[in-house]
Amino acid sequence: MCGMAGEDSDEQPVLLLHPHVKTVVRPLLLAAAAVAAALLAEAVIPPGPAAAAERLAVAVAVVLALMLWLMVPLLRWRTTTYQLTTRRLRMRAGIVTRHGRDIPLARINDVSFRKGPLDRLLGSGRLVVESAGEHGQIVLTDIPHVEDVQATLFRLAEQEQRRLERQQRNQP
Repeated sequence: MCGMAGEDSDEQPVLLLHPHVKTVVRPLLLAAAAVAAALLAEAVIPPGPAAAAERLAVAVAVVLALMLWLMVPLLRWRTTTYQLTTRRLRMRAGIVTRHGRDIPLARINDVSFRKGPLDRLLGSGRLVVESAGEHGQIVLTDIPHVEDVQATLFRLAEQEQRRLERQQRNQP
């Protein structure tokens, strides 16, 4: 756990999440449509001396479209993580340029969730975390099992606040 937990040696990972897999459904559907269109285009290209070049152009266009429509969203989904430890909520994202944010659990004031009809069917939702500090509120979208995550985060935030209160009382 080198470098992950920070200075607290008793910090333990609790949850490691990626956004819900529904975030890649649209790109997958677009990729399937692009492949179908390419196969159709390949079938209607008439035979002749230029047919090979035309087929190659169609293949190149589809490969480029797949890279844009499929690879970038898949990489974004794979590189976006939400980690909940016994001391903090960590968010990391980015394919080439990484960015992140850590929120100490002791600074969390409120944790709530929102689920629309589709979210209810798929078991995901939006997690709203309010914290003391300059950024105030963070909205995490497409969180799988959002109700369980909300309950776990709230429970850990309460435990951390009680731990800090005990620690303050025990100091001279």
